[in-house]
Amino acid sequence: MFSILLVPGLIALAYIFRQVVVIGKSCKSNAKLHGKTVIITGSNTGIGKATAIEMAKRGARVTLACRSKQREAALQDVKRESGSNKVVFMQLDLGSLKSVHSFAENFLKSEPRLDILINNAGLIAFGRTENGFGMMFGVNHLSHFLLTNLLLDRLKECGPSRVVNVSSGLHKLGKIGFDYLNTNKDLGLGTSLLDRFRIYGSSKLCNVLFTHELAKRLQETKVTCYSLHPGVIKTELNRNTNSILKIIIKIIGGLLMKNPTQGSQTTLYCALQEGIEHLSGCYFSNCTAKEILAKAKDDATAKKLWGISQRFCNL
Repeated sequence: MFSILLVPGLIALAYIFRQVVVIGKSCKSNAKLHGKTVIITGSNTGIGKATAIEMAKRGARVTLACRSKQREAALQDVKRESGSNKVVFMQLDLGSLKSVHSFAENFLKSEPRLDILINNAGLIAFGRTENGFGMMFGVNHLSHFLLTNLLLDRLKECGPSRVVNVSSGLHKLGKIGFDYLNTNKDLGLGTSLLDRFRIYGSSKLCNVLFTHELAKRLQETKVTCYSLHPGVIKTELNRNTNSILKIIIKIIGGLLMKNPTQGSQTTLYCALQEGIEHLSGCYFSNCTAKEILAKAKDDATAKKLWGISQRFCNL
């Protein structure tokens, strides 16, 4: 009987935990985006798609920068759910530096403005990119580094503008061995589940360090930048993982993971919130600027990563 009486209380505690800890805060900005242009990478699914829908609802012209033309169906979904026709699809394969160059060239020729660049796409997968880089290093960091640099002049012209880099709390697990990176064009070695998350965390550490250094280089401009942890999200990020990991994620997902709309809130906050310009270069979680580990804001490491990324991209 006593155990039965405990059930309602446990359910209530679980609900409070989910609402406060898991779901967290939401973006409260009422900013309208009429006349503004936004690029979102990986916006055919998950938090990228949810972000695109919200941006379009606010009046922005939204470019869905996605890898596969077959995913162009997402374009119709975003248009329908946002009620806006100012949404376009442009092909971008982040596994190919040539594709990044092509995307940037086509965008700059066809679009006169760029106000917000959201580097959202990411994956957890082994393998190599078209240019021979480790898949997670190449897709999660290097191609976004190149894309941002190719579009930076347009962002400066349209300031005040913003760059938002979607990182992860797993950046805390990451490390950057520059000797290994120089030699192997990758962030680590191994094939185990632990190796997978360690290398993913390292690629997300690159996102935070890139943002840190980018902010320094943009100090005399009207462009600001932010990195963020969106929370643990039920998305297709694990689509390249093995079946056992997918089952584990599905089991714990109901209680401990956000849905894409909830997971997009910190991205929206960094892109839209008024009055955070002085926090350029900072890392956000749950719509709040957070203190980060020393390794994630080390000036020398960030500058060195910028230099090697620049060399890898032939900039």
